[in-house]
Amino acid sequence: MSATKPTVTLHHVQYGRSFRVLWLLEEIGLDRFGGLEIVEHRIGTKEMRESDLGRISPAVRIPAIQIDGLEISESGAIVEYMTETYAPDLGRAPGDPERPAYLQWIHYAETQASLIEQLNLMMVFLRPPAKPSPVVVKLNVARLRQTLQGMEDRLGERAWLLPTGFSAADVMMGFNLFAVPYYVKLEAFPRVAAYKARIEAREANRRAVDREGPQRFYDKDFYPVPEA
Repeated sequence: MSATKPTVTLHHVQYGRSFRVLWLLEEIGLDRFGGLEIVEHRIGTKEMRESDLGRISPAVRIPAIQIDGLEISESGAIVEYMTETYAPDLGRAPGDPERPAYLQWIHYAETQASLIEQLNLMMVFLRPPAKPSPVVVKLNVARLRQTLQGMEDRLGERAWLLPTGFSAADVMMGFNLFAVPYYVKLEAFPRVAAYKARIEAREANRRAVDREGPQRFYDKDFYPVPEA
């Protein structure tokens, strides 16, 4: 890492997985960096396919960052690297008794996010005359509910995922809760709902949300399972 403050370039889609990185940068503090350049993309466009993103991300997907001569993609990898390098207090180092749980939540986040992604593909991206399969949608919603029940059970009376406090694992998992209520009502998961409210109350999260502006992805407040 260079002695001067590094500039961060973030390849980003509004409220995509790159929001995790945007939020984490706010948690770390943008004053730690020499500047933040956000390269906005739109999913599935020719511009995205032909942009510099393809050189950084093997899958040509966000997020990807360029910082201090390094180029890296995948939200989990970026969050782990940025935490270890710039904000170790938000991570749990090898030898820390919470590290196994920390790593588990970091990667559990993608188990949950992959289900949200499948629902987005079927309920938002699919265009007529194509129709989503009610059976497949119902199955994915059930699996998403199961991941929420896992969170509900493990949160207990804790404010955050780990007993000693907020961490980058909350950034990874917390991002998912922006999209979850479009497919699953959180009334059945009161601890998760309260956890979501605590996330939304964090100043760093608010700053990231303010930077994003109103979401333009979902055109409904809730997407029920389609009728067979």
